Amino acid sequence: MPDTDRTAPLFRFSAEVADTLARGGPIVALESNVVAHGFRYPDNVRIALEVEDAVRAAGAVPATIAVLDGRVVVGASTAELERLATASDVAKVTSRDIAVTLVRGVPGATSIAATMALADRVGIATVASAGLGGVHRGAQTTMDISADLTELARTRLIVVCAGVKKILDAGLTLEFLETQGTPVIGYRYDRFPAFYCRDSGFRAPARLDDPAEIARAAALHLRLGGSGSVLVTHPIPEADALDGDRIEAAITAALARAEAERITGPAVTTFVLRAVDAATGGDAAAANRAVLISTAVAAAEIEAARAALEVGVPDAV
Repeated sequence: MPDTDRTAPLFRFSAEVADTLARGGPIVALESNVVAHGFRYPDNVRIALEVEDAVRAAGAVPATIAVLDGRVVVGASTAELERLATASDVAKVTSRDIAVTLVRGVPGATSIAATMALADRVGIATVASAGLGGVHRGAQTTMDISADLTELARTRLIVVCAGVKKILDAGLTLEFLETQGTPVIGYRYDRFPAFYCRDSGFRAPARLDDPAEIARAAALHLRLGGSGSVLVTHPIPEADALDGDRIEAAITAALARAEAERITGPAVTTFVLRAVDAATGGDAAAANRAVLISTAVAAAEIEAARAALEVGVPDAV
């Protein structure tokens, strides 16, 4: 159930987000982990604002979500983004960490899973991110599976991303999504992408090219008893994509270093992504920016269609 009390002390909404929620307008929720842990300052703030601008230009209102001073902020201000970008004590918050982070009163940057959980709680219907978490390589023995996947089964959202990060096992991720009944739709693209790269080696289970069709499919999924969210994948623009073999070689070397240095758990992803960025001479960071913007635009297009569907425009379900 959405949190309909917008004045509840647990949540603090920006005026823009509160107004848009009240009138049923289109909103795209954005994670804040990319600000705190994805890029270095000042690039992290600049890119976060570029992503928000891209959402607005495509017809929706951006709502970057974070945990600050014991409250969930829905629609972080520029000053709050600066705080997340520069503070040294910002926790990475996944769905299991939300309550503890609120009780501790420390600043927290939301992962995709936490962003999904909080967006669903307050009635935001669409979330955008760059690369979804998934089933890690070697998960057959480590059981390392991202909370992003199980959160898809618990929430009722449209989640737009550029597939899974290249460091993950795309095939096992698709199998996991099939098992839990998560629809996966390629938006204007037949292949299942892999973050920096346009092709993970697997096809998207379905393809739809019209945002209104995706909005209707998501509505029908819920109306007909489907559980959980709908995952929409949209690839990085071709001009910004990186070569898959080059990235694979950098990932293999970084994973070996992480194992040698006994880096485990969530820290592995950050370590490997930064190692890949260094190995590619900064090309990976540029690709990361490009994919954040492209998925934000796709999410805004789809969310605008979803909001129109909700108010009963022609062709509504």
